Amino acid sequence: MATILRDLSYQYQWLYDGISRLAALSVGGESRFRQLALQGLEITPTSKVLDLCCGSGQTTQFLVERSRHVTGLDASPLSIARAKQNVPQADYLEAFAEEIPLPDNQFDLVHTSAAMHEMEPEQLKQILQEVYRVLKPGGYFAMVDFHQPTNPIFVPGLAVFFWLFETETAWKLLKTDLVGLLKGIGFKVNDRTLHAGGSLQVIQAQKPS
Repeated sequence: MATILRDLSYQYQWLYDGISRLAALSVGGESRFRQLALQGLEITPTSKVLDLCCGSGQTTQFLVERSRHVTGLDASPLSIARAKQNVPQADYLEAFAEEIPLPDNQFDLVHTSAAMHEMEPEQLKQILQEVYRVLKPGGYFAMVDFHQPTNPIFVPGLAVFFWLFETETAWKLLKTDLVGLLKGIGFKVNDRTLHAGGSLQVIQAQKPS
């Protein structure tokens, strides 16, 4: 069940943006947060990129600066409408991430930012399988999302944030071995780094060539 504040944050763009900026301060600001998962990845103007669960285009705006072939996908028609207005350079698709209506082996990069914690465990597995399917051999999956803090100082802040703005699925993600799940699907996990006292994890995984 979603909290009232979470529902309001999706209804009002200014509230959502304010929450995002506040939460991103722990890693040096929203601009850095939105590009955390992209660090070290080669994205050229011809790279085909899928911004999965793109929301209102917060990361899409950075992707279109590096590639001319960016597609944003989200299940929310409101988010898609906002993304089209915010980042008109990208193409958009209203669809569920666990049923991506695109052919196999399409993308050089699939990116998602702070979205997988909204998924039930079986739904999460289906999404990662879909990501694997639509990636080209040798393509990369890059994601940033919550992680169980390794620094106890960050535990109370993350807990309050979850209670105010997140669903029970966010708590489930903290107990999920994402690296193991990705490897089980067939990915080679090249890198995982922790940020903000371990409360955020960045994973870069590759579909074998």
